[in-house]
Amino acid sequence: MTEIVAGLYMSPLELLALLCAVALVVARWLPAAARPRVTIAAGTVLLLSAIVLFVVGIRWQMLPVLAGAALALPFALAPLLRHRTGRPAWRARWWLALPGSVACVGLIATAPVTAWAFPVPVFPEPSGRFAVGTRVVQWTDQRRPESFTTDPHDRRTVVVQLWYPAQKSPQGAQRAQYLGRTEPEARTVSAALARQVGLPGFLVGGVTRAHSRSVFNAPVAGGGGRFPVVLFSPGSGGVRTQNTAWAEELASHGYVVAALDHPYDSAAVVLANGRTIHSQIASTGHRDKDEELAVGWTAVRAADLGFVLTQLDRMDRGEITGPLTGRLDTGRVAVTGHSIGGAAALQAARQDRRFDAVIDLDGYPHGPTSPSLHQPTLALTQAITPSTDPRYLPRLSKALKLSTATGYRLTIPGAAHLTFMDGPLYLPPVPSIVGSLGRTESPHVVAATTLAFLDTTLRHEPGDMADILSAYGDLSVYHPDNSR
Repeated sequence: MTEIVAGLYMSPLELLALLCAVALVVARWLPAAARPRVTIAAGTVLLLSAIVLFVVGIRWQMLPVLAGAALALPFALAPLLRHRTGRPAWRARWWLALPGSVACVGLIATAPVTAWAFPVPVFPEPSGRFAVGTRVVQWTDQRRPESFTTDPHDRRTVVVQLWYPAQKSPQGAQRAQYLGRTEPEARTVSAALARQVGLPGFLVGGVTRAHSRSVFNAPVAGGGGRFPVVLFSPGSGGVRTQNTAWAEELASHGYVVAALDHPYDSAAVVLANGRTIHSQIASTGHRDKDEELAVGWTAVRAADLGFVLTQLDRMDRGEITGPLTGRLDTGRVAVTGHSIGGAAALQAARQDRRFDAVIDLDGYPHGPTSPSLHQPTLALTQAITPSTDPRYLPRLSKALKLSTATGYRLTIPGAAHLTFMDGPLYLPPVPSIVGSLGRTESPHVVAATTLAFLDTTLRHEPGDMADILSAYGDLSVYHPDNSR
């Protein structure tokens, strides 16, 4: 896919086709001497552009452009054809042509509007000093039966994507496909995510054309240093790649991010053998029953997180071969998650003292509140509105108050639930869906606040955490003595 023009979310070829389509409509209104040249040039270029677009894969947003041009073309060509046959030139009366021209332009104009609303996501350039590499691994926990199936021999398998500090890749190196290792995998995952929220798959088809800023299997950064580790659990039905922009930003600053697919929970998980596992979880609409189900799902996710940390520790020691052997500092580990993944992060931290810090990205806490958290915790929440579950903040505050370490709850004005993932990069900029921070500011705020917290808790860098975080929203600090 040709690089998207910044701000327009259209490729230069798409933009050229759109301008030619407009020119065909406008040709009818030009002076007689200019009409033939404009019509022939615009029609020729449009035809060639359309052929190329169909060869490389045309986006649905371009179909109205072609339809508008097709409607305008007979009216643009008719005077030329009549002239070549010696017949008198004829044009429709202006009061007849004007509505048709307006209709064609309106049809063509839907292309930039829909391209802006449902764009091919453009991932922000990571700001750290490292380039970013990524790789995917698959691990099976032989000690845990798969609770979502009835096969007694089925064992829990997770797919994990790692983003890590890497050596700079050669100029022109292919960047990693978004949503999957390959475009077919990305299409499978994109279609599953669309079905999950009830959208026609073609509306978000742009995400399958996107590439992030990392490079698959890039060599690990030199220097021999060891990198702190950040584990990530996605939201309900979410997938390991849903926070790619955030993961790449952290990796560029010297962290290794390990994001999980949770089979039977994530919308679609493509295993190494090609088998696809679709989500089997669904809410019932009954609050108490859904809470009971969520507690169980959270427990499975928490166990997945603990298992992956064990595998990463084995990888660092060389028991699992890989380029990151000897480079993972599993003595400095944060566990994070979005939505129900945030709840899983809180539970994993309660159960496993190997986790040194916790980040909850707008996750409602599910499950028991004991034992108390003993790690410093950062909870980012969306803007609180009358529609927010009234149990959310009290339950989250209770978890932070019971902690034996300092906790921070930061409510970010203008944020919505999907602000804390890649959604603002490719979903319509509707405040109730992705917040009002914008496609640039949303990933910046999430990365800046979490990086500051990780640098302080895992790297012990100096700085007033409360002062840093309060610049981004409404901050509450929970000290171990429960004072505020």
